[in-house]
Amino acid sequence: MTSSDSPDCLFCKIVAGEIPADVVESSDTAIAFRDIAPKAPVHVLVAPKEHYPDVPAFAASDPEGLASVIALADGVASELGDGQYRLIFNTGPKAGQTIFHVHAHLLAGGELPGFA
Repeated sequence: MTSSDSPDCLFCKIVAGEIPADVVESSDTAIAFRDIAPKAPVHVLVAPKEHYPDVPAFAASDPEGLASVIALADGVASELGDGQYRLIFNTGPKAGQTIFHVHAHLLAGGELPGFA
């Protein structure tokens, strides 16, 4: 599915340049931009430029694309932080997914709270 197949998707509009975002890095296949409500000193969303609703659909359809999203996230974490980071994919509304265009939350830039 391409970005043009999801005309109402917020992230597809960001990829198309129709909605402004604080883009920190991009590649041919992915884009990284700052979250508008950061939960860490570095909170960047990393998404494929093609539209997939969630990470299982993305991984099943384009495993190389998923690898490119992770590689872009790793580069951003090295550039904006110290290379240590948390990468979270929310899948489904009960898990906190509110935008149904797959994206990873890259959290970095200091001591992050652990999971008990």
